[in-house]
Amino acid sequence: MAYDYDLLIVEVKDGVATVTLNRPPLNPLNADLFMQIGKCAEELTLDDQVRAVVITGGEKNFAAGADIKEMVEQGAVEIAKFIGVAQESFTKVEDIPKPVIAAINGFALGGGCELAIACDFRFAHENAKIGQPEILLGIIPGAGGTQRLPRLIGPAKAKEMIYSGRFYSAQECLEMGLVQKVVTGEESVIEYAQKVAAKYAAGPAVALAMAKRAINKGMECSIEEGLIIEAQGIALCFASEDQKIGMRTFLAEGPGKAKFVGR
Repeated sequence: MAYDYDLLIVEVKDGVATVTLNRPPLNPLNADLFMQIGKCAEELTLDDQVRAVVITGGEKNFAAGADIKEMVEQGAVEIAKFIGVAQESFTKVEDIPKPVIAAINGFALGGGCELAIACDFRFAHENAKIGQPEILLGIIPGAGGTQRLPRLIGPAKAKEMIYSGRFYSAQECLEMGLVQKVVTGEESVIEYAQKVAAKYAAGPAVALAMAKRAINKGMECSIEEGLIIEAQGIALCFASEDQKIGMRTFLAEGPGKAKFVGR
């Protein structure tokens, strides 16, 4: 599949798509970039050559928030449309049925933080600063921050982040569970994320998709409804080649030896 965007750079190698926001140096999120992120998420979902995704803003910054110049004079009707596009786009990112990792350098603030928390995992360089500073502008997060953040780190910590508007260090975010890995020194967080993504890309694609769906949807419903989603997911795994490969290899050679084909 050919990926053609002016505000995103998409590179696919060995089953891993690296998506780089392309509005340097701070990658402010305007309406066009939100729309391109959503469209790209749809294409990544449909591209069978892509089995894992890394989203980054490059080596300097992830994204320093929404484009305030575009928002400042908007009224309620206009901003409702703007936020609707942002929310829809990030939900499409969250729903990509493949492992998605945010690789964070520099600032991941406001909408940048909200994009990161729509991913499955967040890896950050020690230079990263992460936060939801919208309150300092007299507004609240509008692209999922008030909903995904408390589900991720708990309501009290989410309220602290949103009420204060302060920037958190990568280490603080690691301690609260907002990021899963901090890289230091000269190590590239993007390259680290790509290495981890490559391991997922070699895994059983259907099972990974079903696991992601069961966890994400299960967080939004009762445990009874979640168990139904789980049962549906495992049943669909038995329609995949990888299930047969995995189980037959286990019986013949033991665990961890299967070579999955992604079907």
